[in-house]
This record gives sequence, structure tokens and C-alpha cells, in this order.
Amino acid sequence: MNSKRIAQDDLEHVLEGTSSLWEEMRNQRLFITGGTGFFGCWLLETFCYINHKLNLNARVTILTRSPSSFALKAPHIAYDTSVSLLAGDVRTFEFPEGEFRFVIHAATDVSSRLDSNASLDMLSSILLGTQRTLEFAASHQTSRFLLASSGAVYGKQPSALLNLPETYNGAPDPLDPRSAYSEGKRTAELLCALFQQTTGLNCAIARCWAFCGPYLPLDGQFAIGNFIGDVLAGRPILIKGDGTARRSYLYGSDLAVWLWTMLFRGPALIPINVGSSTEISMLELAKMVAETLNPGAVIRVAEQPSPDANLSRYVPSVDRARDLLGLSETVNLRESIRRTADWYDGRASDSTDTFLC
Repeated sequence: MNSKRIAQDDLEHVLEGTSSLWEEMRNQRLFITGGTGFFGCWLLETFCYINHKLNLNARVTILTRSPSSFALKAPHIAYDTSVSLLAGDVRTFEFPEGEFRFVIHAATDVSSRLDSNASLDMLSSILLGTQRTLEFAASHQTSRFLLASSGAVYGKQPSALLNLPETYNGAPDPLDPRSAYSEGKRTAELLCALFQQTTGLNCAIARCWAFCGPYLPLDGQFAIGNFIGDVLAGRPILIKGDGTARRSYLYGSDLAVWLWTMLFRGPALIPINVGSSTEISMLELAKMVAETLNPGAVIRVAEQPSPDANLSRYVPSVDRARDLLGLSETVNLRESIRRTADWYDGRASDSTDTFLC
């Protein structure tokens, strides 16, 4: 089948970073919501690879609204013999039968985060979807539950705070409709705490930030994806703001290592930031994308910086991930950009092991 696959080196990186953890998965079943997005595709492709390499005889069930669409997007995952596709909405899906020792809840439509008309539906999806998935886990002998939460739960990062730790007690504005995603994720974490209290379900909380890598949309709300997409399409790189906002990006293979480690070893109800602590401005990022992919690319900045404006910063502290779980960032940003562009441009090396169709 002609489909884009994560490069062999990235798959091996994830295997090497998690090899000591997988014995618990032997002969077990895993359930994943949000399996067709950026997080899900990285989790599923690395799961299939490692399942084959280590002969785990594990199986995964993926909840998706449209199995046929996912099969077209990633046939090498959808038709793997260890994968089952379950059609349904995360808020109302029918529970599959049997025991599922592990559950990862990663379903959220972040594409509509900035669309106020979709805020109610998104909030409903986060809240009811989390409750439904927790009910499933609590009734199917699940021993480890991982929630993919978000750094958005902290609200606006103070411009003077360089790296936001998990102990920061800020919050979004609950009366701002734009807070629907953030408030939804905050309540999803609370639901995990309530289910752990009432059912004993072990819930790990991954507060996820910003990422780069294969499967990242190049035409959405993610600046780094848009910049890479601009260069690959031969367009000028467009910065929609004034270029001063500061962000950080973790590469997909590091993300997969961190999430798998959290599933198996994450402490219950101790939130852990998942991201990069190395910040970069949007203008610096645009220049790095151009230098890496096409030094002749034109960069256009939509707005002029205001000397009186507070600096926008969205950058985590990852000290807790390092200290509790030994996690670190291993792929630098320039290399992340190159690998992402190579994957979209068809230059990423194909993995041809027998687990692929």
C-alpha cells in the first residue's frame, strides 16, 4: 500500500526509549480514543511497530467517527492485524466487550478551538467524552488510564514567567467563551480525580503543549505546521501576529516516548507537563523554518510589534517529567522541522517490517 509511514529511525527511537516498559502489555488489550489525530497516529504506529518487534501479542481498539476515513488516511495502521476500529462518538460509543488493561483518552477536536460557534459542541465532547471513557475503563478491568490534558488548563502564562510549572495555580477566564477548551480540560482532570476516588481507577495526567512532526496538519492553527506548509507550497511564510509570541515544540518521537512512559509509569493524579522547555519567538521560528528548508523563502509579518503589549508566552517547565520519570527532549527543533518536511515531501524512509500491510 502507498501510505506515509513514520521513518524507521523514529520508530526505533521510541522502541529504545520505552523498551523496558512493555512487558506489562504482553497479551493485553489497549483502548484509545482520539486515535486518528496527531497524538493517536504516533501512538498507534509506534504501538504496532513495538508490538511486532517484541512479539507482545497485544491488541488495540481505536474509537473513531469514521473507520473508512481513517483506513484511507493510514491503511498501514488500520489494516494491521493487531488493530480493531470501533465506530462511534466519544460521548456515546458502545462499549466493546472484554477486558482492557490500558486506556488512553486523547480525543479532542482542537481544530475548532478558535471557532466560537463550535465551543459548546467542543465542551460537550470533552466533558461527556471523558466521562464516557472513564466509565468504560472503570467497568472493563482497566489498571492504567492516561488522560491527554493540555497546558491550556493554566490559563494565560504571565509574560515574566519563563517556564510554567505544574504547581502554577492560574486559570482561564470562565466567562470567556474562548476558554471552552481550557475549562473542558480542567474539568476532565477533575473527572479523573473523582473516578479514581470512587472506583480506584489509576489515572495519569499528561498536560500536553505544542509539538512538531509527521501527521501534524500544515493548514490548521499550529504555527509551525503552517510555516512548513508555506515553504513546501512555495508561498511566503506568513506570521499572522507581530512575531514576538514565544512558543516551544516537542518532536513526535519524543512525545510518543513521554506518553508511553506516562501510561506505564506515570504517578496517579500528579500532572506532568509534556512538551519542550526551549522557547523561540514566532519570527525566529519562521526564520529557522526558512533556513532549514529554503533559505530564499520570504517571511511576511502581519502586524507591527507594540512596545506596550505584554509578551505572549506558552512554554512549560519540564522539570517534573525529568525528575520523576527521567524524560528528556532528544530531537532539536531544527531537526524536527527537517523530519516533518521530509515526511510530507515524501523523503522519509519507509518502514517495511512485516507488521505493515
